Amino acid sequence: MGNKVWEIQGNFGIQNLKETDREIPETLAPKEVLVRLTATSLNYRDYLMVIGTYNPRQKLPLIPCSDGAGVVEAVGSEVTLWKKGDRVLPIFAQKWLDGAPNMDNLRSTLGGPNDGCLAHYGKFSEEGLVSTPSHLNDKEAATLGCAGLTAYNAVVNFGGIEPGSDVLCLGTGGVSLFALQFAKMMGARVIITSSSDEKLARAKTLGADETINYSTKSNWERDVRKHTKMAGADLIIEVGGAGTMQKSMMSVKPYGTIALIGVLAGGESSLSLYPILMQGVKVQGVIVGSRSDFTRMNRAIEQNQMKPVVDKVFGWKEVPEALEYLQTGKHFGKVVVSWE
Repeated sequence: MGNKVWEIQGNFGIQNLKETDREIPETLAPKEVLVRLTATSLNYRDYLMVIGTYNPRQKLPLIPCSDGAGVVEAVGSEVTLWKKGDRVLPIFAQKWLDGAPNMDNLRSTLGGPNDGCLAHYGKFSEEGLVSTPSHLNDKEAATLGCAGLTAYNAVVNFGGIEPGSDVLCLGTGGVSLFALQFAKMMGARVIITSSSDEKLARAKTLGADETINYSTKSNWERDVRKHTKMAGADLIIEVGGAGTMQKSMMSVKPYGTIALIGVLAGGESSLSLYPILMQGVKVQGVIVGSRSDFTRMNRAIEQNQMKPVVDKVFGWKEVPEALEYLQTGKHFGKVVVSWE
């Protein structure tokens, strides 16, 4: 039996994503681990990588998808952290273990430039893995590596929040819902936006304190002010990018933080920088996190028995449909592909 994989072949585009066989790695270096993967979750980055927008110079063929979950199948002769049968999650940037990253760390990412987790088997360095929280199944755990860790860093490490802080989450995708869960874990008040009243009602059940439908309230920054006694939010989870940044700058309090995570509404625009300057606003780009961040987050998830929000699970043969579904933006939480 070969190693079944999906790979982008020849040219970019979902139509060029093909199922194929590669060899299962037979030989392991002393510090390498062979993992039998069982699930992946889709990030918007994965979609952009497949269609060629994320990195038009990416070498092909490429196995996409940065997130994964699985079980250790075999270990190299010097591996001490893992044994066969351990449940593990690969880290996004395989060389980024602790502290601030350098450029070399940031080039070690899965799902581009390096092969990702849309495969039945993957080979990783022993430090390129962390333990799976014991109360989660692999479909749930496969959501943690990118969306979970990005939200955790935005809220816990960069957010500067404390019990009673106001956090604004834009939208109800994976990162925003994880940020809602972590912010509630820390005792913050959470305001969340969506164009769907049904999604806002679901966000309420996760603990959202205030909801704003931005399709009916185009000046939603005013509602944020109202919900914060005109003070503004301490932290904004900004996944829209240029398309929503101006409103976020009007929604944040002086000396507050805008965690810039995604560019769903555009990556370039002419923005007025005056609000940042005049109110001492901190704009913090968040690029997932290190191995030690991942370990700390998993401890928090386990202690609080937190469950990721999985919107829909697709099968191995349904990868193109899963990416197309992600692109529609209909999902609430994470879109997962599972093959066990």
